[in-house]
Amino acid sequence: MNLPNKLTTFRIFLIPIFILILSLPLKWSSTFGHSTGWIVAAIIFAIASITDLLDGRIARSRHLVTNFGKFADPLADKLLVMTALIFLTHYGVVAAWITSIIVIRELAITGLRTLIVENSGTVFAAQMPGKIKTFTQMFAIIFLYCSNFGISFPIGQILIYLAVIFTIYSGIDYFVKNRSVFSDGM
Repeated sequence: MNLPNKLTTFRIFLIPIFILILSLPLKWSSTFGHSTGWIVAAIIFAIASITDLLDGRIARSRHLVTNFGKFADPLADKLLVMTALIFLTHYGVVAAWITSIIVIRELAITGLRTLIVENSGTVFAAQMPGKIKTFTQMFAIIFLYCSNFGISFPIGQILIYLAVIFTIYSGIDYFVKNRSVFSDGM
């Protein structure tokens, strides 16, 4: 278990804590228009998001890229983002159609990755459009949980719409670049 894989595992470990904080009826003081529980959840989410940035950079720079990392890193990202969006949808901050598009794309890409592994035996690493998608989703979520940090300009809302655009684009990009996986049935 190298350092990047430990960071990925730590990110996965933070997800139940994130869920617990958002599920408890914490009515602490209000910060940026949300309960302090939401701010604590945003901090946990931000820490988890930072581990996403660090684990990939460390793995590549130290040549510690593993199949576990290629598998678990995107899975951890998907679990973290989908969990955060489900709570934001539940509380009426994000429209259900936005969460649906993101969840559908993530499930479709997971299926595509599975087919690629079956056909080639290699784990499919993330591409730049997918990394941009993850970045915009994570920043949108942090801003939404913190009510734009009290800024009257709707940064979180704009970022979530950008995230949807990158989500759709990167999903299409993955399928177009890997259409040969489906060549036996077409």
